[in-house]
Amino acid sequence: MDDTASASGRETIHSVCDILDMLRRTADRHDRVTIADVLDAIGDRSYGPALLIPALIEITPVGSIPGLPSFLALLVAVVAGQLLLGKEHLWLPQFIQHRAVSADKLHKAADRLNPFAARLDRWFHGRMTRFIQPPWPRVAAGTVIALCLTVPPLELVPFGSTAPMLAIAAFGLALLARDGLLMLAAMGISLAAAFVAGAALLG
Repeated sequence: MDDTASASGRETIHSVCDILDMLRRTADRHDRVTIADVLDAIGDRSYGPALLIPALIEITPVGSIPGLPSFLALLVAVVAGQLLLGKEHLWLPQFIQHRAVSADKLHKAADRLNPFAARLDRWFHGRMTRFIQPPWPRVAAGTVIALCLTVPPLELVPFGSTAPMLAIAAFGLALLARDGLLMLAAMGISLAAAFVAGAALLG
């Protein structure tokens, strides 16, 4: 999949810092930022950012809004389902595209993530790219969908949904940076997240 913006006028995204810059610029143009605004900015072929952005938002304080983690998990599952099916263009239903967050909260979330994003961009870039080629994106998509199923019940546990969202963020970053080593690491993080989710729910 091509993880750069493909349409004229859209921003080309190559890194996590590029994503945060795009979110801030989008927030500066609106009072409230919709999913449609973000999708328009990243383009409809950008599966990496489309997985990464909701996961990053969930692990910031914005993710503590009741019901938001489950909604973000639904968004991620819809994206991952299309990746699993090998769709060329990303599509989201209108009721998802119209959901919005205040521009101020989005801007602050992007600012908080900046130091973390800079470190990620230094660490991850184009290693072992054979693990980014098919069938690995579809394997990642199936794993992401399974992780999304754990998020709604984990909303009842303080910070419980953070573990699966971190794993999802790793998959999104692996696709964005075309980093096969990170793809393998994301598989391992997913197993750890599943263990943490099981322990939290059983506890």
